[in-house]
Amino acid sequence: MPESRRESRTESRRRESGTESRPESGRESGPGHTPAAVREPVEPTLRMLDARALRGLAHPLRMQLLADLRRKGPATASQLADRFGESSGSTSYHLRQLAAHGFVEDAVGHGKGRERWWRAAHEGTGFDGSLIHDADPATSSAAAVFLQAVATNHSQEVSAWISEAQTRLGRWEPGADLSDFTLRLTSAQSEELIGRLHDVVNSYRDLPEAEDTRTVRIHTHVLPRSASE
Repeated sequence: MPESRRESRTESRRRESGTESRPESGRESGPGHTPAAVREPVEPTLRMLDARALRGLAHPLRMQLLADLRRKGPATASQLADRFGESSGSTSYHLRQLAAHGFVEDAVGHGKGRERWWRAAHEGTGFDGSLIHDADPATSSAAAVFLQAVATNHSQEVSAWISEAQTRLGRWEPGADLSDFTLRLTSAQSEELIGRLHDVVNSYRDLPEAEDTRTVRIHTHVLPRSASE
């Protein structure tokens, strides 16, 4: 394999986990714990995006509402409106659109009377990169909106984590990382790397809860550069 070069590494000395599809469990030592390296990956339930579903999801607020339901659990349109500074009419409309495309559903057993609670129908979203090159301009534009919203969310999470660094306790100091790498790979090698990274992350799902278990956000970006770089 081509030699790797580590471009930069920035580690905060005061780190707190962030908040994705489903909270990831921490590790616990002791009897019954199997190290992640020998665990089988636990795949989350994914909603794969086709062209129609993508056009239904590719709206920044809808993506925020769906992500919030996945991370925090069922909620009402009014609760979500308060969280995002929107009107309940707006969140209710976008929740109905998400439901029409199968992303959210009624949370049976929550609430009383006419109060309507919503929950995410899946733990994550699967995106086919070929949609960005779809012959239908509406689909390719929706794919661009979707990817830009994901990138914006990642940027906001990192910025919030950095801005809050001084207010956090230091117990999680070794669990922090902001790194980037440069590799020379073929398309097939890059695809293999992505698959292996995902398998490693998924091998940490559903581990036994420990006293200091917290939600951890993990971002992976694999970005092919132009041939001239």
